[in-house]
Amino acid sequence: MKIVLVANTDWYLFNFRTSLARFLREQDFEVVLVSPAGKFAPQLQNSGFRWIPWQVGRQSLSPWKELSSFIKLMQIYQKEKPDLVHHFTIKPVLYGSLAAQITRVRGIVNAITGLGYVFLSQEAKARWIQRGVRLFYRQIFSRPHCAAIFENDTDRQRFIQDRLVPASQTWLIEGVGVDPEYFFPAPEQEGLPLVILPARMLWDKGVGTLVEAARILYPQQKARVVLVGEPDPGNPSNIDAATLESWVGEGVVEWWGWQQDMRAVYQASHIVTLPSMGEGIPTALLEAASCARPIVASDTSGCRDVVLHGVNGLLVPRNDPPALAAALEQLVCDPELRGRMGRAGRQMVLERFTNVQINEKTLAVYQHALSG
Repeated sequence: MKIVLVANTDWYLFNFRTSLARFLREQDFEVVLVSPAGKFAPQLQNSGFRWIPWQVGRQSLSPWKELSSFIKLMQIYQKEKPDLVHHFTIKPVLYGSLAAQITRVRGIVNAITGLGYVFLSQEAKARWIQRGVRLFYRQIFSRPHCAAIFENDTDRQRFIQDRLVPASQTWLIEGVGVDPEYFFPAPEQEGLPLVILPARMLWDKGVGTLVEAARILYPQQKARVVLVGEPDPGNPSNIDAATLESWVGEGVVEWWGWQQDMRAVYQASHIVTLPSMGEGIPTALLEAASCARPIVASDTSGCRDVVLHGVNGLLVPRNDPPALAAALEQLVCDPELRGRMGRAGRQMVLERFTNVQINEKTLAVYQHALSG
């Protein structure tokens, strides 16, 4: 039985869905990966998976380019004849679902991994795009064999209430999971406490909010604040390298860029923060919690599903630098509290968020879609 996993970047498949692909292969499924070409495609192939290039522009609105992307994906489905397709991110969900319906793919599963720029941004362009996306969602989910997986119930209820998808076709699976045997705790290192933000360098991730909070903390010289991740030029919320370098030049933050070994980064940290505008379930926070690090995050969908305020971390209002600075300072000055919250986070991961648990729940959705 063949399953095709489709995303708008090879980076997404490599970082977030390799565990699922391996799990499916162990269950004797043939797994094919589809995405645009990038530096992670060879690593997907080196892991033993067949990868098919598919060109789709993440920001493109050109009718001819979008039609070309849709036709190409439909041709891939015609040739591969998969039993089930699983789409991640907005364009694969929209184009892939329609292509799968036309080519009569037996099972269609769509992951709504977060609301993203189209639903979070207040820009006129985003609101205009959102109107068309809503119509598209209603169309593709009008078919009963098309399932939708949500990472948090806030997003799920919004889609149901807006009549974008019938409740009977929705499933709640909290993120992509984390391997607790790989992301394991280590003792805190000596020196100034290290606060890290692990994410793509996007305004929507709250990077600018953290920089403002760091400016508040900077005169006290009680901690180092580090941004870990790369810009994402394909995202409208991207922060360019020049802006990041200017912040580094101020001396208030460090920017480490993309890091191959994130386990080492978490273990070197004392506190992990993500003051995001909204998430599905942030994998970075699960990894941090698995490494027994306390978390400071914005009180938004996705983040509040991982962080229990006062238990394994602290929640602050989004886009509120003073509140973020105060929460970070509280943990910077209290190593005992950091340890207690870190241990609670590790236990939460073991109970709810391991990759084994998440993969088994995903397989159950596949079985339902195929039986239907």
